[in-house]
Amino acid sequence: MSDTAARNDDETSRRRKYDDGGDEVGDERRKRYRDDGSGRRSNRSRSRSRDRGQRRRRSRTPDSRDRRSRSRERERRRDRARDREKGGDRDRDRDRDRNRERRHREDDSERKERRSRRSPDSRRPQLESGRNAERPPRSEPGQSLIKRSGPLPSQDDSFAISKGEEPEKPIEKPNFGNSGLLAAASNSVTQADGTTITLKYHEPPEARKPPPRDAWKLFVFKDQDIVDTIELGTRSCWLVGREFSIVDLPAEHPSISKQHAVIQFRYTEKRNEFGDKIGRVKPYLIDLESANGTMLNGDKVPNSRYLELRNKDMVQFGSSTREYVLMLPPKE
Repeated sequence: MSDTAARNDDETSRRRKYDDGGDEVGDERRKRYRDDGSGRRSNRSRSRSRDRGQRRRRSRTPDSRDRRSRSRERERRRDRARDREKGGDRDRDRDRDRNRERRHREDDSERKERRSRRSPDSRRPQLESGRNAERPPRSEPGQSLIKRSGPLPSQDDSFAISKGEEPEKPIEKPNFGNSGLLAAASNSVTQADGTTITLKYHEPPEARKPPPRDAWKLFVFKDQDIVDTIELGTRSCWLVGREFSIVDLPAEHPSISKQHAVIQFRYTEKRNEFGDKIGRVKPYLIDLESANGTMLNGDKVPNSRYLELRNKDMVQFGSSTREYVLMLPPKE
């Protein structure tokens, strides 16, 4: 009996220990399960974050950019199509408004015509014709009323126009303006045989003789030989041509006109940098609309226009081979 009791006590003690150990093992298992669950959860969150990062990285690839650009282009095309539809609707509305305005205008014009037909003024001529009233004769459609600027015509003229007659012409008033005959007479030269020659040129008001210090000279060259020397300081104007009775520098070449050109000395004023006036007499060349023209240093001179002459300038008249060189001697 003692052996059995001891055995039972050993079994009970073992059971207690096992129970106590089992509790400890269960607690350890629970802790491990909890730790495994938290680890699994953390691993799941990490995997999710990795998946999100990969998705973001994938979204930043060039394919995604192309897709975005394509979607944006599609949206822009849609917007443009909508704007075009709106613009077409606006054009249609404008056309409708214009058509309405035209219709209203036509209706208004038709209404005015109807009113004018129904107005009592249009019926008056019919009533008067019924009463045998005498009316003045109307002017024919071919005849147009005379319009004048200024004071109104007299009653006689108005009655004459209404009857179809021509009014009296007004008397011309005397004209005391310059006719140009006196100027032509003053510019004309009478020859010994009684014939008169009208001058094409007359000197301007600024014509002056050159001062003695400016001894201008004109050298006439022919084949590199000096044919003649002319002192230009003796007068203010030199007329060149073939009309020996009036010219100052005669030229016998047939290509030169009777009154070909003029060398004119003119007084001109200029202001310096201080505003002071500085006057000087200078020679000028003018062509009198000649047939063959005038050449200055190889260039043609325009008609009726002054060109300033300078030292050592060469002038040629017509087709003549003679050269006229203008020289100013150096100052001492």
